Amino acid sequence: MNILYVCHRFPYPPKRGGKIRPFNMIRHLHAQGHQVTVCSLARSAQEAAEAQGIAPHCTAFEIAQVADPVQTLRMVARLPLVTPSSMGYFYSADLQRRIDRLLASQHWDLIFVHCSSVAQYVAHVQDVPKILDFGDMDSQKWLEYANYKFFPLSLGYRLEGTKMEAAEKRLARRFDLCTATTRAEWETLEGFGTGAATDWFPNGVDANFFCPIDEPYDADTISFIGRMDYYPNQECMARFCAQTWPLLRARRPALKLLIVGADPSPAMRKLGELPGVTVTGSVPDVRPFIRSSAAMVAPLAIARGTQNKILEAMAMGVPVVTSSIAAGGVDAEADAHFLVADTPQQQAEALLRLVEQPAERARLAQAGRARMLSHHAWPHSMTRLDGIIERCVTTFKVREGTPA
Repeated sequence: MNILYVCHRFPYPPKRGGKIRPFNMIRHLHAQGHQVTVCSLARSAQEAAEAQGIAPHCTAFEIAQVADPVQTLRMVARLPLVTPSSMGYFYSADLQRRIDRLLASQHWDLIFVHCSSVAQYVAHVQDVPKILDFGDMDSQKWLEYANYKFFPLSLGYRLEGTKMEAAEKRLARRFDLCTATTRAEWETLEGFGTGAATDWFPNGVDANFFCPIDEPYDADTISFIGRMDYYPNQECMARFCAQTWPLLRARRPALKLLIVGADPSPAMRKLGELPGVTVTGSVPDVRPFIRSSAAMVAPLAIARGTQNKILEAMAMGVPVVTSSIAAGGVDAEADAHFLVADTPQQQAEALLRLVEQPAERARLAQAGRARMLSHHAWPHSMTRLDGIIERCVTTFKVREGTPA
């Protein structure tokens, strides 16, 4: 098939959540013999240069370079409109022209869109079967943000969430099939009652790259991994350091916390002044930090879809203590494959259980990796994707009266 693939962040190199899922889809489809043309945005000359590395994994690609100040103005311009500001942030007239040229110059068997914010580029197309992979239902994230922001910011987030939910419903009706990352996200999509065909397929983890190594860990170290310019990560670590960390240090004074992730804000860097806490900023490879830890903590209060950090730690044989809401994005069972804790007291007890009981840590390390191999492997997820694509294309041909 000749596939036009549109996504909101250029999916190479696949170093963050918004890039990992589309990259693995593109690589899989290309390996299956499909012709895949990727269209997306780059926000700097450096990002555009790095993006060239996708060449071996697709047939062709189009990059529209944008500047954040201009995209921010596009967001502001949409505040009085029904169009979500998020769609302004991911809109580029240059990318629209490139996509329009591709649509006019080639025959396409499938259009695949990852993320609702870029569905606007192809929503008008009617003569090609189209799949919209929402991934996470972004509207619900904005609505949840509103609960953590002070007025008037809370009003702005709630307005964006309301506008985005309406847009998600409109877009679902304009695509032949819509997908999500987890069963919970799929249930939210189904709950919109759009009448659109829907399905879901999970994120995977590269278990060969994220694998255990035969080296000792530090029983007095726990870690958190994630981009530190991302509000849910900032919120959870500020709360964890204020409420849970004192409980842990009181019980185990030598305990250390590594907060590992790019672009920490000044408030996040200040956490590094707390006893035992290190804020690393960007690192070339997160794996040594996770592997050296007795446990990784992911105490997120705001979490949509799958937290890749949890999958990666479990694949490396490092036990995870996470919140109920973040656990919902992982196909694993509490206590059997990871630990779930929500209150500061529960988090402290769960982490001390792993730090102080090597046998319990070893049990969860082994069980967690085994679960990743069986339920979050990319080949398994891509098999589901293949079935979804076949279903979409076949249904479209039957509806249009063309040979299947």
